[in-house]
Amino acid sequence: MKLKQIERVKKISKSDFISQYVKKQIPVVIEELTEDWPAYHKWKLHYIKEIAGDTIVPLYDNRPVNHEDGFNEAHTKMKMSDYINLLESKPTNYRIFLYNLMKEVPTLKDDFLWPDIGLRLVKQMPMLFFGGENSKVFMHYDIDYSNILHFHFHGEKQCMIFAPDQSKYMYKVPHALISREDIDFDNPDYEKFPALQNAEGYITNLKHGEVLYMPEGYWHYMKYLTPGFSMSLRAFPKNITNLSKAVYNVFIMRHFDIMMRKFKGQKWIDYKNEKAITNTHENLRKSA
Repeated sequence: MKLKQIERVKKISKSDFISQYVKKQIPVVIEELTEDWPAYHKWKLHYIKEIAGDTIVPLYDNRPVNHEDGFNEAHTKMKMSDYINLLESKPTNYRIFLYNLMKEVPTLKDDFLWPDIGLRLVKQMPMLFFGGENSKVFMHYDIDYSNILHFHFHGEKQCMIFAPDQSKYMYKVPHALISREDIDFDNPDYEKFPALQNAEGYITNLKHGEVLYMPEGYWHYMKYLTPGFSMSLRAFPKNITNLSKAVYNVFIMRHFDIMMRKFKGQKWIDYKNEKAITNTHENLRKSA
């Protein structure tokens, strides 16, 4: 895959952010946006354990999608204090994914400022993500096609992202938001997945306090280089086509997929994984 480093700025004005990145739908890392936040100094794992240690949190691992799983259904649960102890003791695949911890611990909202950067952010949805060393978030795009500000805290995280026009190379699973889960995006098997050689994307390592702007519908694959956690703030898509896709995903696609899992079981999952290959290779043949 052809990956280039995401552009970086120390700070940026609202007008420059909108004109140079949002309107052009180009990603950017803003390095110093959070330096005046209490979170910049406070948001470390020991602080989260101190204020949210008794909270029971949902955990996900790297097991493949199974027909018996619900949509984004957690694989297990654990007290936050026990989970952070696990993160700090050894590598683990268990992650917290798309979790509104602030609903359980409202004082966390006092630690950050809603950035005045030109996006109309959805204030009901500040979502947190946690992961251990070398844990990975499978390649996917978000169901609502939002513009995303992805802030990282405590340690370092690698982000690999692709624009929506690269979907034809991504082995997208039909009626889903993911690539095939057996693709190792750190070391792709080009004999089995040759289309990936054509994919052009971006990569960066986020350090404590940095924020990545991901435009609407971007594919993203995340790897925690150290234990840490992130927060995503989101704004609904501005592009009317993307907004219509988001509505379709939320109200039709998701429910259709759940229904087919119930009716066809694992055969439905296997069928979709096979179609991901045949559809992608057909597109590759047509473009040759």
